[in-house]
Amino acid sequence: MGLPLPWLDDDHTPLPPPSSALGRASQAPGLLAAGGHLTLARLHEAYRKGIFPWYSQGQPVLWWSPDPRMVLPVNEFRLHRSLRKTLQRFIGTPGCEIRVDSAFSDVIQACAYSPRDGQDGTWILPAMQQAYFVWHEAGTVHSFETWVDGELVGGLYGVGLGRMFFGESMFSRRTDASKIALAALVCFCRSQCIGLVDCQQNTSHLASLGAREVPRSEFLCHLAATVDAEPVRSWTYHESMWTQLGLRPTP
Repeated sequence: MGLPLPWLDDDHTPLPPPSSALGRASQAPGLLAAGGHLTLARLHEAYRKGIFPWYSQGQPVLWWSPDPRMVLPVNEFRLHRSLRKTLQRFIGTPGCEIRVDSAFSDVIQACAYSPRDGQDGTWILPAMQQAYFVWHEAGTVHSFETWVDGELVGGLYGVGLGRMFFGESMFSRRTDASKIALAALVCFCRSQCIGLVDCQQNTSHLASLGAREVPRSEFLCHLAATVDAEPVRSWTYHESMWTQLGLRPTP
């Protein structure tokens, strides 16, 4: 039998080291601990250590640090021909724009409740939405949003610490709207010397866009070198950033 899962009785007990997470042979590989609350201090501690919360309705907060870890090196983002055409149309069409943090609450709710193939319910529960909204208000969590004629049609949100971005979730209400937001995030990260976007777990969708798995030890080394770096001063998207992908903004 394996060791019992550590239980966090209070919000002052440190999280266990990621190396103590359950291994691949377990039924929950990457699971590290349970319990506690989604306080700003706990979330800050967790992300700095390469740990994130993920749980369902009726469960305690579950803390994870999978090995391997899915990441998107921004210089390896795959701009497929069809997406390039979509982006060029988008940036050349009046009324189409990327905004950052203009409708965070709408973005996280859309990520929580937009239907997904093969997935019932949501892991972005009301308590998690509230916790990340408070963290957003504190200036750490950000949304990248795709807008068309004043309508929010897609986007994503994630955590920014130092020169590291931890992607959380995305949604689309129109074809490729989330991919447009992700492409904008990649351009922003390139312009701000953010080399890696954490994707947490492997999906074929992210893999098709250039994300890949790396050993947890490699991911943690990258965190150690980036989370304490000088933070991004301005979370604002400028059309000129599209040039990071070789795209031409409208004059």
